[in-house]
Amino acid sequence: MSDDYDRTAEANGIRASYDETETERVLEFRATDDAATARPGTTAAIAQNREGYAMLKVRPTADGDELERYYGFDMALDHAAELLGVSQHDLPVPAAAEDLGM
Repeated sequence: MSDDYDRTAEANGIRASYDETETERVLEFRATDDAATARPGTTAAIAQNREGYAMLKVRPTADGDELERYYGFDMALDHAAELLGVSQHDLPVPAAAEDLGM
Protein backbone atom coordinates (compact mmCIF):
# COMPACT_ATOMS: atom_id res chain seq x y z
CA MET A 1 0.00 0.00 0.00
CA SER A 2 1.29 3.47 -0.82
CA ASP A 3 1.87 6.13 1.79
CA ASP A 4 0.38 9.64 2.07
CA TYR A 5 3.17 11.05 -0.12
CA ASP A 6 1.99 8.84 -2.99
CA ARG A 7 -1.69 9.64 -2.35
CA THR A 8 -1.63 13.44 -2.24
CA ALA A 9 -0.25 16.20 -4.43
CA GLU A 10 -0.61 19.96 -4.50
CA ALA A 11 0.18 22.52 -7.17
CA ASN A 12 -1.29 25.68 -8.68
CA GLY A 13 -3.72 26.10 -5.78
CA ILE A 14 -5.23 22.64 -6.30
CA ARG A 15 -4.89 19.82 -3.77
CA ALA A 16 -5.41 16.28 -5.05
CA SER A 17 -6.04 13.26 -2.88
CA TYR A 18 -6.37 9.62 -3.90
CA ASP A 19 -8.32 7.06 -1.90
CA GLU A 20 -9.64 3.54 -2.34
CA THR A 21 -13.04 2.55 -0.97
CA GLU A 22 -14.53 -0.94 -0.89
CA THR A 23 -15.75 -0.50 -4.47
CA GLU A 24 -13.82 2.37 -6.09
CA ARG A 25 -10.57 4.18 -6.64
CA VAL A 26 -11.23 7.91 -6.21
CA LEU A 27 -9.13 10.94 -7.13
CA GLU A 28 -10.54 14.16 -5.70
CA PHE A 29 -9.41 17.69 -6.47
CA ARG A 30 -10.06 20.70 -4.22
CA ALA A 31 -9.19 24.32 -4.93
CA THR A 32 -7.31 25.80 -1.98
CA ASP A 33 -7.17 29.39 -0.76
CA ASP A 34 -4.07 29.78 -2.97
CA ALA A 35 -5.98 29.00 -6.17
CA ALA A 36 -5.53 31.80 -8.67
CA THR A 37 -8.36 30.89 -11.02
CA ALA A 38 -10.60 28.42 -9.17
CA ARG A 39 -12.92 29.42 -6.35
CA PRO A 40 -11.50 28.08 -3.05
CA GLY A 41 -13.39 25.00 -1.88
CA THR A 42 -14.54 24.01 -5.38
CA THR A 43 -14.17 20.26 -5.93
CA ALA A 44 -14.17 17.67 -8.69
CA ALA A 45 -13.58 13.93 -8.57
CA ILE A 46 -12.71 11.06 -10.87
CA ALA A 47 -13.70 7.52 -9.85
CA GLN A 48 -13.06 4.06 -11.26
CA ASN A 49 -13.96 0.59 -10.00
CA ARG A 50 -11.43 -1.17 -7.75
CA GLU A 51 -10.43 -3.57 -10.50
CA GLY A 52 -9.30 -0.59 -12.58
CA TYR A 53 -10.79 -1.57 -15.92
CA ALA A 54 -14.11 0.30 -16.08
CA MET A 55 -14.79 3.73 -17.50
CA LEU A 56 -13.84 6.75 -15.39
CA LYS A 57 -16.70 8.65 -13.77
CA VAL A 58 -16.44 12.42 -13.27
CA ARG A 59 -18.36 13.87 -10.34
CA PRO A 60 -18.58 17.27 -8.64
CA THR A 61 -17.49 15.61 -5.36
CA ALA A 62 -16.10 12.20 -4.39
CA ASP A 63 -19.55 10.93 -3.41
CA GLY A 64 -21.59 13.11 -5.77
CA ASP A 65 -23.72 12.08 -8.71
CA GLU A 66 -21.93 11.05 -11.88
CA LEU A 67 -21.78 13.78 -14.51
CA GLU A 68 -20.05 11.91 -17.35
CA ARG A 69 -18.03 8.76 -18.14
CA TYR A 70 -14.79 8.57 -20.09
CA TYR A 71 -12.49 5.83 -21.34
CA GLY A 72 -9.37 7.98 -21.13
CA PHE A 73 -7.80 9.57 -18.07
CA ASP A 74 -6.87 12.70 -20.07
CA MET A 75 -10.50 13.32 -21.00
CA ALA A 76 -11.64 12.80 -17.41
CA LEU A 77 -8.92 15.19 -16.18
CA ASP A 78 -10.03 17.77 -18.73
CA HIS A 79 -13.63 17.60 -17.45
CA ALA A 80 -12.50 17.80 -13.80
CA ALA A 81 -10.36 20.85 -14.65
CA GLU A 82 -13.36 22.45 -16.34
CA LEU A 83 -15.43 21.97 -13.18
CA LEU A 84 -12.68 23.70 -11.19
CA GLY A 85 -12.21 26.48 -13.73
CA VAL A 86 -8.54 25.67 -14.39
CA SER A 87 -6.45 24.13 -17.14
CA GLN A 88 -6.02 20.35 -17.18
CA HIS A 89 -2.27 20.97 -16.89
CA ASP A 90 -2.84 22.74 -13.55
CA LEU A 91 -4.14 19.55 -11.92
CA PRO A 92 -1.60 17.66 -9.80
CA VAL A 93 -1.92 13.87 -9.94
CA PRO A 94 -0.61 11.81 -7.00
CA ALA A 95 1.65 8.89 -7.92
CA ALA A 96 -0.90 6.33 -6.69
CA ALA A 97 -3.49 7.65 -9.19
CA GLU A 98 -1.31 7.90 -12.29
CA ASP A 99 -2.61 4.60 -13.69
CA LEU A 100 -6.32 5.46 -13.57
CA GLY A 101 -8.03 4.65 -16.84
CA MET A 102 -5.39 2.20 -17.99
